Amino acid sequence: MIRTEEMLLNVGPQHPSTHGVFRLVVKIDGEIIKEATPVVGYLHRGTEKLAEKLQYTQIIPYTDRMDYLSAMTNNYVICHAVETMMDLEVPERAEYLRVIVMELGRVASHLVWFGTYLLDIGAMSPFLYAFREREAIINLLNELSGARLTFNYMRVGGVKWDAPEGWLEKVAAFVPYMRKELNGYHELVTGNEIFVSRVKGVGTYTKEEALQYSLSGANLRCTGIKADLRKDEPYSIYDRFDFDIPVQEGGDCWAKYLCRMAEMEESLKIVEQALAQFPAEGPIMAKTPRIIKPPVGETYVRIESPRGEIGWYIASQGKKEPYRLKFRRPSFYNLQILPKLLEGEPLANLIAILGGIDIVLGEVDG
Repeated sequence: MIRTEEMLLNVGPQHPSTHGVFRLVVKIDGEIIKEATPVVGYLHRGTEKLAEKLQYTQIIPYTDRMDYLSAMTNNYVICHAVETMMDLEVPERAEYLRVIVMELGRVASHLVWFGTYLLDIGAMSPFLYAFREREAIINLLNELSGARLTFNYMRVGGVKWDAPEGWLEKVAAFVPYMRKELNGYHELVTGNEIFVSRVKGVGTYTKEEALQYSLSGANLRCTGIKADLRKDEPYSIYDRFDFDIPVQEGGDCWAKYLCRMAEMEESLKIVEQALAQFPAEGPIMAKTPRIIKPPVGETYVRIESPRGEIGWYIASQGKKEPYRLKFRRPSFYNLQILPKLLEGEPLANLIAILGGIDIVLGEVDG
């Protein structure tokens, strides 16, 4: 009989596969994980408290730094919250621009996940291909907003700038190109039996457990629950588009992979329809006061980010700064199930399970 003893192992906070400054204290017995304790807070900046001293427009750049892989979505949710409080009607042209950039951002975010996830578990080529396609999206968003990562494009009542001449045509040309490349990804990865055996049946949980842990996004839909706020509680102009909500039944890393790959297809479908419906002319900003002062009261809005439900609560006293601001960060909530998923797993599955959750540490820490 082989005698073993437990050992504490630190994974991170500088481990490349934790995708940021995230520390995981793992208790192992041989190769089996007995206990895992996430340690967060290395990237904490106190965004919520800082926001109490900022005007509403000044808060928008802070949202870029939270989930820095889907900054457009973060921009939108705070603008949407303030617009809801002020009962502002956003011009149609601005809404279409918002939807186009948010869905392009969703594809770009999933591409980062796809490439880095495959890199984590040993495949180099998909990472290079994914970042090639992401670069095309980043170039489009850069041309529109003037930035490549922290876009700061949304404004309360609309968007910062209109689409430059020829930009919509470039987006239209990108859609079929991306579809073709996605088919190539499926040939390279989805049908690869080494990859499938590496992730299928790994990190499994049930739909009941997903609900108990307040999971959202692909982490919820991979258990068979068809939940997406773009359909369930339509915001902006999402009720004008025909698209599906991909779900899987496995509740494992393989099911999450299939969900996210299908979500990219659906985002391209939304962008295509938005381009077809795009208004020929019109304003890109509502008539808003120079200093934004929502009325006394409170509101909570939630939307579907690439990682799940992101929500913003704002309490206003009628001043130019919020009295209180709180955000629901999907990466933080989705991370809570990690200790349960790792218990009893071989150490070799740790990175596959962690990567399958798709967290962004700027959003986990706030």
